[in-house]
Order: sequence, then C-alpha cells, then structure tokens
Amino acid sequence: MENFRKVRSEEAPVGSGDEEGGPGSGPFADLAPGAVHMRVKEGSKIRNLLAFATASMAQPATRAIVFSGCGRATTKTVTCAEILKRRLAGLHQVTRLRYQSVRELWQSLPPEPTPGQKPGEPAASLSVLKNVPSLAILLSKDALDPRQPGYQPPNPHPGPSSQPTAPTSKRSLGEPAAGESSAKRSQPEPGAAEEEQTA
Repeated sequence: MENFRKVRSEEAPVGSGDEEGGPGSGPFADLAPGAVHMRVKEGSKIRNLLAFATASMAQPATRAIVFSGCGRATTKTVTCAEILKRRLAGLHQVTRLRYQSVRELWQSLPPEPTPGQKPGEPAASLSVLKNVPSLAILLSKDALDPRQPGYQPPNPHPGPSSQPTAPTSKRSLGEPAAGESSAKRSQPEPGAAEEEQTA
C-alpha cells in the first residue's frame, strides 16, 4: 500500500435491516424519537462533543443519548460516556459491541515521470472492505431493563471523588499508625548515645 493514498472511507451498507437508515436503526431499536445520537469520529474533539451532549441532556424533553464510534474512535466514545456519567448523576447505561463494515477507497500515487510516458494516464484505484469494531453506549435518565446484556446501573456515589478514601486518624509523630506493627527497631534518642559513650 506504499504506492497508494487513502482518498476516503465510508460505512458500507449492510443487508441486515438493523443497520440501514430510518427510525429504530442501529443497535438500540426501541429508542424514543427524542433521543440524541452522537457519532464520535477519530478527529472529534471531546470538549465539543460533551458541550453539545451536556446541553442536550439538560433539556427535560431529552431522556436518552447514544454515543457511537467505530475503529479508532471507540476509546473516545467510552471517554465521552464516562465523563457525561460523572457530570450527570443517575444515568442508566447499556453498552453494545459489534462489528461494522467500512469501505476504503485508495488511489495510486502518480509514478515518477519517465521519458516517453503520457502525462494523462488515469490513476488506478483500489477499494478495500474492512470489518472494524463498533461501540454504541446508551445513557438514559429513565430506568432500563437490568436483564439486558451490557446494562450498568447508575453510580451510587456521583461526582469526581467517587473513590473511597482511607480513613485518616490524628496521631503524633513517632506513634505508629493504625495497622502498623510496633515491632520496628527502636532507635535510641540522640542524646542517649552520647551519655553511653561518656559513662
């Protein structure tokens, strides 16, 4: 592929009915009509996606949002969903993983000009069909069926400090902390060593 350059890539139409356009398309067929669908691309800016998603979810009419991405955009898709879950507490999540067909069109690079070559020869093109991983994450304000695969309940401890912290106790210097063993080697006081030497 070193003599070719990628011209474009597009999602290839698949014959199965759930990936065609129209209402109820995609991995979540039973979505409400007011659901927002965020298509995350490899070059999308996370702050732009989250600004729109947060503003959309702030409206009372919007009850659900779907983040979807394929290929190299899957990690960015997960990041967007996790940040939104931390910003808005109480969101139910369903994650769907599947493969999606992507068609890439490549054109050959023009060869180095040689004497006697016609300059107007058409460039050869190549079409490649790839199956790449695709991820779709549904976040809903309404309760979802917990028996469906990929369901995650809302986080019971919202906010950035959702991780438990170790209890701290006040102690003076030199005292062992709770759980530390006091079997450490005792060190003599600094003045005690001088008294032993002089005695």
